[in-house]
Amino acid sequence: MSDTVPGLVRRAATEFGDAAACSMDGQTVSYAELHDQVRRTAAAFHKRGMRGGRVVLWAPNSIEWIVAALAVTYAGGTLVPANSRYTAHEVADIVDRTGAALVIVADGFLGRTQIDDLRALTTSAPILDLADIGILAAVADELDLATVEALADAVTPDDIADILFTSGTSGRPKGVLSAHRQTVAAAAAWSAVGEVSSADRYLVISPFFHSYGYKVGVLVGLMHGCTLHPMATFDADAALALIEAERITMVPGAPAIFLGLLESPAFATTDTSSLRFANTGAANVPVALVERLQTELSFDLVITAFGMTECVVATMCRRGDSDETVATTCGRAIDGMETAIADPETGEHLPAGQEGELLLRGSQVMLGYLDDPAATDEAIDADGWLHTGDVGVLDDRGYLRITDRLKDMYICGGFNVYPAEVEQALVRLDGVVDVAVIGIPDERLGEVGKAFVVRRDGGPDADAVIAFARERLANFKVPREVVFVDSLPRNLSGKVLKTELRSTS
Repeated sequence: MSDTVPGLVRRAATEFGDAAACSMDGQTVSYAELHDQVRRTAAAFHKRGMRGGRVVLWAPNSIEWIVAALAVTYAGGTLVPANSRYTAHEVADIVDRTGAALVIVADGFLGRTQIDDLRALTTSAPILDLADIGILAAVADELDLATVEALADAVTPDDIADILFTSGTSGRPKGVLSAHRQTVAAAAAWSAVGEVSSADRYLVISPFFHSYGYKVGVLVGLMHGCTLHPMATFDADAALALIEAERITMVPGAPAIFLGLLESPAFATTDTSSLRFANTGAANVPVALVERLQTELSFDLVITAFGMTECVVATMCRRGDSDETVATTCGRAIDGMETAIADPETGEHLPAGQEGELLLRGSQVMLGYLDDPAATDEAIDADGWLHTGDVGVLDDRGYLRITDRLKDMYICGGFNVYPAEVEQALVRLDGVVDVAVIGIPDERLGEVGKAFVVRRDGGPDADAVIAFARERLANFKVPREVVFVDSLPRNLSGKVLKTELRSTS
């Protein structure tokens, strides 16, 4: 099996040929057709100055996204997916920091004007509308195609395949560097546990800009020849209709996705008997939900897992694990990975049953952060252990249970939110003196943001704070509640005591 993305594209075309690679909105593309579209698009990118550089792709799930993303690496470039919900301010920052040679945008998604908004903020790279890529690719001639085939030949497993951005505790998103061998290995490890085959029909709800949508979605399809059915945005009724009509077999997603399916009025009349494999994950998945996935949604194999952008797949449950194990743990280390629990203060590794910081080591751990050696050294120690910032426990079987977070991150609707990033945005609002953001429970989204704001006399009201955030941050990062306080509780070193803020919420 190839250990580069271009190698997977070629192999899929040869091995799976006329089998459906992806189907969406009435359009179906075979693996042979996908390969042809990818190489023609790669030729178009190369002629427009990509030249092996980094390409930012800002778009929702679509067949066009798959073609454009694969074309970037086929032409020897590095894929930089941007969150489709990001504002132009956030994407402009990514474009500038990566020195992007090209930016591809799905203009008009959610009724917005992404291209105009982005052009007003950055001129550092040419911007192409994703809708126009097919027209550009269609004119590729034999010389163009020969050029990109040579570029694909030159890609090695150790070249950088992609840079996925994730926020850090400093508040500014960090670019996570992954080599082709790591990106391919993530797909291989996950699909081995999931027992994926060419007979599967895979409903991809996870966004492609996320590692679970791209590496454990698109690349899994290429690897095994199953058919992908992407969704641009999740809608429970639409998902159920697809499950019945397309005889879907695989659905990975956050617990909220499955609850949405089970609680939909359409569920009672939907045939879900084709389903066989569900993958979910969270600090704690209710045992009752695991049981409902097996009995009501007909899944034969229900697996929980743990991963992060810096280490896409670290642990997974396995077939035969009890419902309680699946619900209360994140499984054990996959092949090629090690787990350990360390004392957060001393770094000493702790025995089974003791709580501490989760450390990960092995083939899935990132190469490092983009242009940030200090943050890389802080995250990955001299022995190669990735310090996750999550608190957990390993039992005597090596199964992981996440119990807390060292970082202040919270998860809103399946997306990680780092309060420091939100705080840095809000403190730029005139009249705001100080801000602290925490995550609070929400029945629908899991957690949402609550902002504690210190303001000057005559400063903004709550609506103005939220409106300011909406202009600069993706919707899932925008606080849902604003509380004005005279001061923020701090310790002697000046650190905000968020435990005190949580105790009042």
